[in-house]
Order: sequence, then C-alpha cells, then structure tokens
Amino acid sequence: MTTFAPGELAGHLGSGLLSFPVSHFTENLAIDESAYRENISRLTSYEVAGIFAAGGTGEFFSLTGGEISTLVRAAVASAPENTPVLAPAGLGTMQAIDMVQDAQSGGADGILLFPPYLTEASGDGLREYVQAVCRNTELGVVVYNRANAIYPADVLAEIAEACPNFIGFKDGVGDLEAITRIHGLLGDRLVYIGGLPTAELFALPYLELGVTTYSSAIFNFLPDFALAFYRAVRARDTVTVRRLLNDVVLPYAAIRDRKPGYAVSIVKAGMRLTGHSAGPVRPPLTELDETEVALLSDVVNAANQLTPALATAGS
Repeated sequence: MTTFAPGELAGHLGSGLLSFPVSHFTENLAIDESAYRENISRLTSYEVAGIFAAGGTGEFFSLTGGEISTLVRAAVASAPENTPVLAPAGLGTMQAIDMVQDAQSGGADGILLFPPYLTEASGDGLREYVQAVCRNTELGVVVYNRANAIYPADVLAEIAEACPNFIGFKDGVGDLEAITRIHGLLGDRLVYIGGLPTAELFALPYLELGVTTYSSAIFNFLPDFALAFYRAVRARDTVTVRRLLNDVVLPYAAIRDRKPGYAVSIVKAGMRLTGHSAGPVRPPLTELDETEVALLSDVVNAANQLTPALATAGS
C-alpha cells in the first residue's frame, strides 16, 4: 500500500531534491536486479524527496513492461518508507493504464506520465490521455511536459479540475513564459518539477517561477555535490551556484551535448568512474569514447574537490 496520498505526495516532492536512478544492466543487457536494489539503497540513504524508478535516465524507452514492473517493485522494496517511489507510465493510453495499475499493485507512491509514443496530439487529446490514466489509479500523477506532450495552461487547469489525483507538472521544455502562465493559473494546486537534461542548469531561474525542485541525474554518481548544489539554489546563493555551474555543471553539459542520447550515457559513465557501475546503455544509445570519459573524469575530480568546502559552509 502506498505511504503517500496524492496531496501529501505533492508536498513531499516539492520539499527536496529528486533522484532519477539509472537502470542496471548486465553486459548482455539483461536487468541486473540485485545491483539495482543496492544502488537504490545507496541513493536513498541521502536526503532526497523522492525517486523516479525506470524513468528517462533509467532508460524507460528501452524497457519491456515486465522489466518496468521488476524495477518498480525492486525500488519500492529497497527505498525507505518515507522516500516515495514514482513509477513510469506512457506509450499508448491503454499501455499507460496497464502500467499505472501494475505500479499501484506493486506499492509505488505515484506516477510520472511520459508522452504518448510517436503520435501528435492536440490539447484535447492530451487532456483525455491524462484523465484516462488518472481515472484508473488512486496514485498521484505527475505529467512530463516534453516532446509531443506539451500541455497548455488551460488544459492543465481542466485536468486539475476533473482529477484530484493529478498533482504535478514536470517540465522538460524550458519555455519560461509557458511555466509563468501555468503557475499563474494553477498556483499551488500542482507541484512543479524541473525536468530538463542536467536540470541544475535551470534550477535558479526556475525557482523564481515556483519550481522548487528538480530531478538530478548527476545525483546518481555525485550525490554530495548534487545536494550541495540544490541547497545553494534553495538558499538563492547565486555566487555559489554560478561557481558550481562554471566549474562542474557547464563542463559536464558540454560533454553531454557531444552526441544525441548522451544525457543517459554520461550518467552511466559517471557511475563507472565513481565505482558504482550500472553496466552499459542499451541501443540505440551509445557509450562515451575514451576522450570523453577522460573529460568526465576531470569534471568528477573538480566536483569532489569542491564538495568538502560546500559541506562545511552548509553545516
């Protein structure tokens, strides 16, 4: 049974940093459940407000329904009771409904609803998509605003009116005007989550728009740095945030931008560099080359050099 009612889940998610764990694979690309469980236990030993199991950084797009079910249940079993686990749903409407019902039976606390697969959709169609999912679960539902699922403010308001368990808006687009309109219309009715690749880049300006949290992929392999960065953002310590951006986050993003799909690949490379290998990425994603791994190693070293001073300053 879920620990968090939808309203409670929204408040909890907005109170701290969120984690997007990678999915662990063996060398032959099978799920490595035991390694995944160990990693969830490691990540949730830190102060995080929730985890998104089998999400974008977890290669949701490459997983079978059975694999998603396995990973969600493993995350639920491995995370502390006070750390909510959000399961993914998406693809077609009926597939999404199957996923949310399985997630609910598996003990998940909420749903991150990905865009429908490979089809264009109007605002009316997106409204029906979300409402169909919300009607088929008691869990809190967060929509992921990205790709072919761009939710207008008036459509979100209609969903919020019809579905009490619609609780959140995760943005993967970066349209500040749209977020301003959405927050102006819906206010505290939703929790607002930053969801762009390397969300740290947008954390400070988003905070001014009511986006109090974001999911950090960097947290997978630099958890202390990621938490220190989040604390600096919430304190509006612009001097520290800019230093960390310049020394760590921007060089990291430059490597990420070298090839499509590297937003996930770079995280798994970082896991290997820090002694927490999660195995390879699945095709069509590709691995970083040796030069890129060396550049990432420099980024990791820079973060590790900065983190002790940040911890002292924040204590």
